[in-house]
Amino acid sequence: MTILQSVPALGTHPADGSTASRAETRDQLSKAAYDLLVIGGGILGISTAWHAAQSGLRVALVDAGDFAGATSSASSKLLHGGLRYLQTGAVRLVAENHFERRAVSRDVAPHLANPLTFYLPVYKGGPHGAAKLGAGVFAYSALSAFGDGVGHVISPSRAARDVPELRTDNLKAVAVYGDDQMNDSRMALMTVRAAAQSGATVLNHAEVTGLRFTRGRVTGAELKDRLDGSEFGINARLVLNATGPWVDHLRKLENPDAAPSIRLSKGAHLVLRRTAPWRAALATPIDKYRITFALPWEDQLLLGTTDEEYEGDPGDVSVNEKDIAQILDEAAFSIRDQQLSRDLITYSFAGLRVLPGGPGDTSKAKRETVVTEGRGGMLSVAGGKWTTFRHIGRTVMNKLAALPGHPLGEDMEPVSRLPRKLPLPGISNPNAVAHRLLVDGGTPGPRMSADTARHLATHYGSLSFDIARLANEDKALAERIHPDAPEIWAQVVYARDHEWAETADDVLRRRTTLTIRGLATDEVRAKVEDVLSKKA
Repeated sequence: MTILQSVPALGTHPADGSTASRAETRDQLSKAAYDLLVIGGGILGISTAWHAAQSGLRVALVDAGDFAGATSSASSKLLHGGLRYLQTGAVRLVAENHFERRAVSRDVAPHLANPLTFYLPVYKGGPHGAAKLGAGVFAYSALSAFGDGVGHVISPSRAARDVPELRTDNLKAVAVYGDDQMNDSRMALMTVRAAAQSGATVLNHAEVTGLRFTRGRVTGAELKDRLDGSEFGINARLVLNATGPWVDHLRKLENPDAAPSIRLSKGAHLVLRRTAPWRAALATPIDKYRITFALPWEDQLLLGTTDEEYEGDPGDVSVNEKDIAQILDEAAFSIRDQQLSRDLITYSFAGLRVLPGGPGDTSKAKRETVVTEGRGGMLSVAGGKWTTFRHIGRTVMNKLAALPGHPLGEDMEPVSRLPRKLPLPGISNPNAVAHRLLVDGGTPGPRMSADTARHLATHYGSLSFDIARLANEDKALAERIHPDAPEIWAQVVYARDHEWAETADDVLRRRTTLTIRGLATDEVRAKVEDVLSKKA
């Protein structure tokens, strides 16, 4: 099979979803004068760039790796209120998290999020009793205005029907509540696209090698394209450091004497093939503060997570044998052994939570966002939860407006005047999109399979029809990348021409699910690299 000729981009204006060449983007970045340079393409930086561009600022967004290439694609894939926060009395925080969760899953990105029922098993001798957890999930659902139903308690036998591998020995009861789930990589990419459509200039795989100063103030950055080695610079009135685990590294470029501002917590996850269908997720209490998750996700089972302090190089974080043993041992509290065989593991990943500096157990540390200003005027933002990414973007924008001596506040639209629930690109009802793809998405080309239609609808929304058109125009693009995955080759071309994919990992790990399914074989990788090399 030949995969394939170059598909021309639709244009160079971000409004049509196409992406300019890297050379064109570098040229634009080096010649324009920006109001705001955001360094770091994780969800905090992406959200801020999106809100800043909406506010009328001229925005540049760069990342040393791929967008959402580190922490932001290594989450537990949840949009949630934070059930465990109720134990610390953080009622207002849970209510705020629920508001953001519902806004994203109902109004901003219903095509990228889906509701998920959680079962919280109560075992004899466990850290919590049935009455306490029953009251907790009721309060949790009340703080969500009962938008996901009423939290309640069910019998072990009923729960076992929805979670066939649930351990029922010594199981007293099961508490039930609702939250939402997402593919974090896809959510981040759609937010990058929204930022670009709002006018932001974006570039991945561009590493900051130094900062620019004017009369002692940070006014830009020096960069190196990590793909071809070319060097360039960006001028900006204000620079935002949103580099996540690397935030202190960049702060030291501004001020070599800057004291550490954060600490890091490692969260490891395992992905396994499922031995049976699951219709709900498990959230099993390990101790008073920690919960281990078992989530049906992307036709697989996602297990995690760990929570321990990390002091190494952020770029070296990985899953080790200790992590694997801990995750499987903790999962065994509530899951039968046949589902926890190591032979079922298809992938593992680890991310770093960015926490405020200070002593104590990382599992008890607050997941709060901190914005600080350095002596050169560079702002640094760190910490927070995926669920509240829109709120974090608005918070940073309000901070920009309030900065003394910075004229940005005069030039930008106040955040309070921006649309409260501006949708992400592709917003649609995924069920309707999947149905239409099945009915006429394959005309006049090959008929699309049901699992592919569903996959496209829940990862691209209405943009699925652009991918279907590529498949219709070239039958080779309608073929599956791997027979055991729903993705088709048209998605690789689309990722190349419209989603800033530059490397095989960009495609296989973050724009498709091939890697997490354990299907990124050498043959698949070579063919993906061949497609990427044909970019117009």
